[in-house]
Amino acid sequence: MGTVPTEVVWHQASGVLALAWADGRAAHLSGPVLRAACKCAGCEQRRRSGESVQAPVGTQLTALHPIGPQGLQLVFSDGHDRGIYPWPYLHQLCLEPCE
Repeated sequence: MGTVPTEVVWHQASGVLALAWADGRAAHLSGPVLRAACKCAGCEQRRRSGESVQAPVGTQLTALHPIGPQGLQLVFSDGHDRGIYPWPYLHQLCLEPCE
């Protein structure tokens, strides 16, 4: 089973990233869910320190940039743009409840 999605749609009006996978999984991930799930070094350090990573109220997805065949770099309205979201990680997020 590949981890590259069969469909990636950014609904700019609602700020939702819709993903579909060959295994039948699909998700609609909101800006706050994606922002809170960031795996950049700064967010990971906060988690290791016992802090939670929360998206500021009203956080929206403002841009997405493909990173070769590996995944996406997501940019958020709070200016955060350091997170790379590999396809396997986004696939994992599809298993979790979302907003």
